Amino acid sequence: MISAKTGVAKGTLSDWLSHLPFTPNAEVVARIGGACTSAIQAQQKRKLQSLALAKTTATKDIPTLTKRDLLMLGLGVYIGEGSKTGGITRIVNSNPLVIRLVLRWFKEIFGIHNENFKARIHLYPDTNIEEALGYWSKQLCIPLGQFQTTQVDTRTGKKAFKKGKLPFGTAHVTVQSLGKSEHGVFLQRRINAWIERVMR
Repeated sequence: MISAKTGVAKGTLSDWLSHLPFTPNAEVVARIGGACTSAIQAQQKRKLQSLALAKTTATKDIPTLTKRDLLMLGLGVYIGEGSKTGGITRIVNSNPLVIRLVLRWFKEIFGIHNENFKARIHLYPDTNIEEALGYWSKQLCIPLGQFQTTQVDTRTGKKAFKKGKLPFGTAHVTVQSLGKSEHGVFLQRRINAWIERVMR
């Protein structure tokens, strides 16, 4: 019902709303029946209890995040989501939490400042450009003046299931040297050397 009203894919909505308790209204009960509704509520209650236990356990497992932890964690994310060629240091993802983690990695491990970042957003045609830019600017704390021209995917033949799946598109954040050689090509070479070291 929410998907039909908003145009956002069911899978995406399920992800966004998974932490919220399921409280069916009269229309939902009428559609799926009271017994089914009760079963869903009981199932979700067990799920929320399991999630709470997992969070408590995680706090015990990782009480603090050290600089060494951050170094290795950021490197692991960059191995999967970062550029490794062309002398360009760039992270690409649709999840702002992933990009925020890597930006923190750049800042705390390499001494890079917020003004070093340039962002470009890649969108599908059904996305509102201004809303997407505002969203990413707020999420990443990067001013709109540091955003490059937005790229809109206008290719034909794209699968219909893509519609609404990425409502704010994908962010590509690149590190600019701003005159510091250690933040230019050398930065990517250093990261690549780390990758070689941990993956050999």
